[in-house]
Amino acid sequence: MNRTQSAIRWFTADNNPIQVFGTVVGITVAALVVRPIGLSGTGLAVLCLLVLVSLMMCTRLIPEGRLAPGPQLAVVCVWSAGAAALMGLDRSGAAALFAYFVTGHAGYRLDSRRSLPFAAATSALCAGVLLLPWGGHGTSWMVGAFSGITVLVGLSNRAHTEALRSARAAAEQAELASRAEARAEALAERARIARDVHDVLAHSLAGVNMQLEVTDALLESGDIERARQAAQRAQSLVRSGLTEVQRTVGDLREDALPLVETLRSMLGSVSDAGTLAVDGPPRELPVRLAQVIVRCAQEALTNAHKYAPGAQVRMRLEHRPDETVFEVVNSAPPEGSRPLAGAGSGMGLVGMRERLDLVGGTVTTGPIVDGDDAGGWQVRVVIPG
Repeated sequence: MNRTQSAIRWFTADNNPIQVFGTVVGITVAALVVRPIGLSGTGLAVLCLLVLVSLMMCTRLIPEGRLAPGPQLAVVCVWSAGAAALMGLDRSGAAALFAYFVTGHAGYRLDSRRSLPFAAATSALCAGVLLLPWGGHGTSWMVGAFSGITVLVGLSNRAHTEALRSARAAAEQAELASRAEARAEALAERARIARDVHDVLAHSLAGVNMQLEVTDALLESGDIERARQAAQRAQSLVRSGLTEVQRTVGDLREDALPLVETLRSMLGSVSDAGTLAVDGPPRELPVRLAQVIVRCAQEALTNAHKYAPGAQVRMRLEHRPDETVFEVVNSAPPEGSRPLAGAGSGMGLVGMRERLDLVGGTVTTGPIVDGDDAGGWQVRVVIPG
């Protein structure tokens, strides 16, 4: 049973129901109409030819591509010769069905350089057989002459099938491209989340580490009261870090991000004397751009807190017609401050540049060499839109 099912699947693969139905109906009609007279002489020849062309007609059900062009041409040639001979011996004229089927099949399975000459040769052969004195038994030679016309139907079906295959291939390629794009977006989102986590943890843990170092130094000097104050500041930084983590998770989930309020909250958590200036007509930025500015602000504040503790920090957000400019400036560290040297990994600035590259923005960082903030540091971010 399994072998039978496998044979059926192999034989009918890539065939549509109309093709299978047409083959079965053609053979059935020919078998019912073409009636050999006796089992000897002409009757036996008609029976043998009927079996031969019926078998050849069944080759229409062989999946396309299973027969090479050479064997395929040989099959249709035998089929054509058998159909022409059967037309010459048959009295009913129904044998012409096989001739019309063979040229249509040749148009579908063979390329036009072979199918068109083959159809012309089949028409000439069938017409010639019917013109013979003993051939056709009254069937007009015109029936045979027009047998090659069905090659056009085969060629049309072939073009339609190839168009469908091309469309299917294009759809598959589009699906693969869509999957690749979705995977790239997922990887980019993972990288963005990793940068966000880094910024939050670096902002919080760097301050905690600095306060713990201060606490250790004060304990060594015996200043218990100031050491207690430093430990309390470390606890405060831990609490604020947890708040920032919660805010980061919320930013990732929300559809809108209150940029100005978020910047003010961040600035107030690190500096009581910090200021935020907003220039230009206010507008709501897309969430993605607002998150980029927030992460850049976190990195700038973290660096200011590590390398210039106690320094005044100023932020400026400027809305221009075609871009948004964000600046963070910290003044020189006050005398007696203790920068947390050697704690930076350099990943913060790298992550900032990567994040800005994704939105087509730029970042400029560097020391301030003149003016009231000489000796300080500046971070300037420019984002289109």
